[in-house]
Amino acid sequence: MTGIRLTAPAPGWAIDADVVVVGSGVAGLTTALRCAAAGLATVVVTKARLDDGSTRWAQGGIAAALGEGDTPEQHLADTLVAGAGLCDESAVRTLVTEGPDAVRRLIKTGAHFDTTDTGDIALTREGGHHRRRIAHAGGDATGAEISRALVEAVRSAALHTVENALVLDLLTDAEGRTAGVTLHVMGEGQHDGVGAVHAPAVVLATGGMGQVFSATTNPPVSTGDGVALALRAGAEVSDLEFVQFHPTVLFLGADSEGQQPLVSEAVRGEGAHLVDASGTRFMVGQHELAELAPRDIVAKAITRQMQLHGTEHMYLDARHFGAEMWERRFPTILAACRAHGIDPVTEPIPVAPAAHYASGGIRTDLRGRTTVPGLYACGEVACTGVHGANRLASNSLLEGLVFAERIAADIVEDRPRATEAAALVTKAAPLVADRDTDRDTARPTPSPLLAPEARTTIQRIMTRGAGVLRSAASLVTAADDLEALHNSAAADAWATGPKRAEPGVEAWEATNLLLVSRVLVAAARQREETRGCHWREDRPDRDDETWRRHLVVRLTPDRRLVLSRTESEAFPPVHPAGAPDCAAATPTHPTPEEP
Repeated sequence: MTGIRLTAPAPGWAIDADVVVVGSGVAGLTTALRCAAAGLATVVVTKARLDDGSTRWAQGGIAAALGEGDTPEQHLADTLVAGAGLCDESAVRTLVTEGPDAVRRLIKTGAHFDTTDTGDIALTREGGHHRRRIAHAGGDATGAEISRALVEAVRSAALHTVENALVLDLLTDAEGRTAGVTLHVMGEGQHDGVGAVHAPAVVLATGGMGQVFSATTNPPVSTGDGVALALRAGAEVSDLEFVQFHPTVLFLGADSEGQQPLVSEAVRGEGAHLVDASGTRFMVGQHELAELAPRDIVAKAITRQMQLHGTEHMYLDARHFGAEMWERRFPTILAACRAHGIDPVTEPIPVAPAAHYASGGIRTDLRGRTTVPGLYACGEVACTGVHGANRLASNSLLEGLVFAERIAADIVEDRPRATEAAALVTKAAPLVADRDTDRDTARPTPSPLLAPEARTTIQRIMTRGAGVLRSAASLVTAADDLEALHNSAAADAWATGPKRAEPGVEAWEATNLLLVSRVLVAAARQREETRGCHWREDRPDRDDETWRRHLVVRLTPDRRLVLSRTESEAFPPVHPAGAPDCAAATPTHPTPEEP
């Protein structure tokens, strides 16, 4: 434990439970439903409304070997290729073998997928897949349908939910085991202000950190809260340098910031072409799958063409689909394009890469356990080893589904009851922080808060220095600029009056963004190669001998980020006792202090 926490008021109310799930996407709600079905008192905490997370924005679909002639082995092979040598094969095998039945159970829960005339699930292709294995719903509204079905199931089961609540920090007992979380409810719902949920099992399913960058496909709530909480709690994170930039995001102008409309890879799966301004296809000859190459390859190719032509975007041409196919297969994308003055039925769509998905996250084992006992992570916030250096298209929803079920099974198997949780809380550090195990007493240390306006500054620093294209020089500049932000916040923490940032949602989000940004930049500086979605202009080649390794990061009680490099592409074990296998990872170069 680090003893580091966000600056926040003491909790004014509390709920007791067996398990608290933080997040309401496919990962969080699946975990909650399975735990509740097993008789565990389950509380779901979510930052906005139940259906406002990243899941509902997923367009393309969910990948699984459901079609005739397809097999889990073929799905595994495509995933390993996309992951560029850093996938954990056992994790991928778990995903692809358990995936088809997990999808069928999702259908039994109430999700309706598009079907063929014969009643079979309709399947399409996306980048990196050699077969049609992407199940979709509503044409291009798969995430919305999955979210609808799971939210309806949660409400039917009358699960205890706390909406509009930002999770703050982990509670632990005197032995360092999870005892719940603190959270702030934003003015709506049963509670208000800062409170706590006491539970011996905490599942983080908080989604990604796309808001680190100026332009992203992620919703505004994706501010890295789960990864930041885990770091402050002493958990290990891994592979944060591998941020996937989706190749085809609707280009709204060079100065556009915030969430941008996605143009699903499924559009290319149905035959759309990437072209330059003259109409020339530029992916042909660059990869055997052309426009359906893995996302990192397509994003790099688009970026190179933009540099070559001195333009800010390329085009996706699907005029040959015709109006009927656009309206039937891609109604959401069609509406989004037309809302911005572009009609894909009659003109090519301007597209450019934007931040999309974090392949790294909180390090877990195949049961979703982190290096902090009692703390689990699932979905985009986790690093299970499935995605390696670059996520295969539509594996994200499947990962959330499969590993949520495994987490629930582990919690049920190791089920301390709510009465035990209440006893744990009596031994816990005061309801504000982790216990600092490097000292004899619990001494929670507040992190310097950033002013809310720092959020935009962080996004611009990260976009310039750690975006699609990176180099030693750009990353050094980014690290220095982030350090300056931290130093300014630390100085202001001792000030009084208007300079001092006040605790609140926007300040907490900015502080979380700074922490995860610094980890990302520190890891990207260390990885001196190009691999998957980590593209170093100054190190253009892949170096398997040196860098077919994972970078594992933890935060020390004295606020240092310590990076270790694994001895092979395999992760060190995550021990049930919560202690990392330090012998399996070796320290790299010194790293800057934590914000």
